[in-house]
Amino acid sequence: MLKKKECIAMLLAGGQGSRLYTLTEKTAKPAVPFGGKYRIIDFPMSNCVNSGIDTVGVLTQYQPLVLNEYIGNGQPWDLDRTHGGVTVLSPYEAKGGKDWYRGTANAIYQNLTFIERYSPEYTLILGGDHIYKMDYSKMLEAHKKNGADCTIAVLEVPMEEASRFGILNTDETDRIIEFEEKPKQPKSNKASMGIYIFTTEVLKKYLIEDEADPNSSNDFGKNIIPNMLNDGKKMYSYTFRGYWKDVGTLTSLWEANMDILGKKPNFDLYDRKFRIFYRHNALPPHRLGEDAKVKNSMLTEGCVIDGTVENSVLSNGVIVERGAVVRDSVIMSGVRIAAGAKVEYAIIDSDTVVGAGCDLGSAKETQKLLVLGSGLKVPAGTKIAGGEMVDAGNLKDYID
Repeated sequence: MLKKKECIAMLLAGGQGSRLYTLTEKTAKPAVPFGGKYRIIDFPMSNCVNSGIDTVGVLTQYQPLVLNEYIGNGQPWDLDRTHGGVTVLSPYEAKGGKDWYRGTANAIYQNLTFIERYSPEYTLILGGDHIYKMDYSKMLEAHKKNGADCTIAVLEVPMEEASRFGILNTDETDRIIEFEEKPKQPKSNKASMGIYIFTTEVLKKYLIEDEADPNSSNDFGKNIIPNMLNDGKKMYSYTFRGYWKDVGTLTSLWEANMDILGKKPNFDLYDRKFRIFYRHNALPPHRLGEDAKVKNSMLTEGCVIDGTVENSVLSNGVIVERGAVVRDSVIMSGVRIAAGAKVEYAIIDSDTVVGAGCDLGSAKETQKLLVLGSGLKVPAGTKIAGGEMVDAGNLKDYID
């Protein structure tokens, strides 16, 4: 019989990430690179490890190959455990037939057997598409202290922006009394982060009831949470006060990368007491040539810089040739920017080659972000203005 775990985590990582467009054509959103050497999923995975949670189920669905390969046996996050560790949970064919995950609640319902293996008293539900550092053990302490059935992490947002979020209205003890999805006239500024701790037996009950309801959307925010509130369950908010960024859009992904730059970055990746772990990529150190000029940028191993890089984040193996200029951009792994090319206010996906003398993007003041998909070969001298979305299907439209 397997030893019981106090708390396990279920990490929802199957989203398509359609608002990231070409960046998620071939990979799930949680596997999108961030900060030069990381993937988005590194952050919730590292949060689990730093919080003392050693059993994590990662639920994948859309384009899972890169994500599954990246997670591997969990060793980089110290999750290669004999009892527990990380387990990738994809939809599978059961006795009743094959069934894709139909919503966040249905995804967890389909994996109740995994949860029951460890008989946890508490179950932590996470999303796989946010950049933040959080000690979940403190949230669990609050959950236990309150004797809660469910605790929801919240972020206090400016009141004028509250109508964009799911808002939790609470009493003076932080007990949740009402949940409003994107209210026109919000009563509070406590925005749900989509991070939940449930007492497991209560979670199981509501998942089973939700699955039996043919009219349900099988979603935590739309169904499980409102149903528990209607039944008067003990539900509390837990306020998180650190950096948190939903990187579900191209602009927010670019902004989050920019937030790690500067003398006093908004988001600190160098805190040794709360490390962000990642899968090691054995490349040589980055190299700066004699003509290189680098300012306020982050370079990852294997980069070779002979040109100019300003206010940018470069993933591993990026080459910037002599005379090339990269400004205000996020460049992912294996990209080569040939001699004399200029790239401004852009995101360029992995393994793309920017030909000599290309002029791509425009100054960030235009607020028109250029995005290039992966594996493209942009011919020498090509000019593409800011605000364009270029992939293998439409690259020819930009070539003279």
